[in-house]
Amino acid sequence: MTTRSEHDSMGEMQVPSTALYGAQTARAYDNFPISGIRFPRPFLRALGLIKEHAARVNHELGLLDDQSAMAIMDAAGEVIEGRLDDHFPLDIFQTGSGTSTNMNTNEVIAHRGTQLLENASMTLHPNDHVNLGQSSNDVIPTAMHLAAAEQLVHQLLPALQALQQTLAEKATEYDDIIKIGRTHLQDATPIRLGQVFSGYARQVELVCGELDRAVTGLCELPLGGTAVGTGINTHPKFARQVIAGIAAVTGLPLIEATNHFAAQGGKEQVVAASGALKTTAVALFKIANDIRHLSSGPRCGLGELNLPAVQPGSSIMPGKVNPVMAEALMQVCAQTIGNDAAISIGGLSGNFELNVMMPLMAHNLLQSIELLTNGVLQFDRRCLQGLTANREHCEALVEQSLAMCTTLAPVIGYDQTAALAKQAAETGKTIREVLHGSGLLSNTEIERLLDPRPMTEPGLVQS
Repeated sequence: MTTRSEHDSMGEMQVPSTALYGAQTARAYDNFPISGIRFPRPFLRALGLIKEHAARVNHELGLLDDQSAMAIMDAAGEVIEGRLDDHFPLDIFQTGSGTSTNMNTNEVIAHRGTQLLENASMTLHPNDHVNLGQSSNDVIPTAMHLAAAEQLVHQLLPALQALQQTLAEKATEYDDIIKIGRTHLQDATPIRLGQVFSGYARQVELVCGELDRAVTGLCELPLGGTAVGTGINTHPKFARQVIAGIAAVTGLPLIEATNHFAAQGGKEQVVAASGALKTTAVALFKIANDIRHLSSGPRCGLGELNLPAVQPGSSIMPGKVNPVMAEALMQVCAQTIGNDAAISIGGLSGNFELNVMMPLMAHNLLQSIELLTNGVLQFDRRCLQGLTANREHCEALVEQSLAMCTTLAPVIGYDQTAALAKQAAETGKTIREVLHGSGLLSNTEIERLLDPRPMTEPGLVQS
């Protein structure tokens, strides 16, 4: 591999001749060969947006000449589009401020911008030109907020809204199917299958509200605080105008942080966003796990739902169909909850004027959003939309349940009703069969009291 010499404040480094980055990136590449995990595309896009609009505003403020500003903006545009991703080789496990990746961005844009300059005698400098008015300490958290907000608004929330719509449609489709309810994994009073799915739809609606609130927090950007929040070496109008430009192209309600010291020393908005993702994962896990259990069988389990057959379920048992889409989503949820634990620890690591676990937090936050988005889309498309209900089996289980006696208690008393339930359990008979032989109620009263449909609505039983 051919190399070229690059210099930074510490001296000379050899860099691959085809690389657009420089000495600082090369040093970081040598220092952190830890995981092989790089920053994801949404984060690099966010960095490109920041550098592009920073150059535009610095030009408007008279701090950059026409040619330099245009070259930086054009090079940053290539970063935004993903055309230069191969030149971002750094591991996420690096300096806790993300300085290495900010300088990687500055070097790539400076080198690429220099190539684009019409004046061959001009050279763009990573710090003096591309990083003008900025610090890694405000750029990296701004990129993290911006990338996460974009992914939540344009990816995860639409996926969840589509899932909610599917669940709502199933709630309507299944509204006349009566099944047995279950509490503590034991038989409880009847419920309509549509009511069950309406509950799932509402769970998703509620977590969407949590994520919306998280987006609002993320849209407050730390840009403008530079090193420690004071805004040293940046024009007073810089941050506000850069953020306004990014807001215009992303459609996000972005604003400058009201207090830069809080924005750079603390990362509560990121922790809150991760918490909303964890809440989402908890709700989705419950829904997926319920569907997995309700479809168990198909003949020797609960068997109330029928899964679409998306792939063979066993390498040894022909014809077996497993709840693979539910299991995949549950694993996504588990990973998201684990990511939240790491982000919480990262949030604790705001030492004085700077948080020093931002690359880890950015990676985990964006990974959770991506995993949940893809997991939800596939679960919706390849499981929920093809799900059907086993009406006859649902209704047969209702008749067999001892919990059918619940409506008798207000009429014949709790103790006598409990005795009937015990007799049914011991004899293997249904509550209806035991009651018909008891002489306690007329046939008309028995049929009225054991009609399962009224049991699925609020109301008092009249004797």
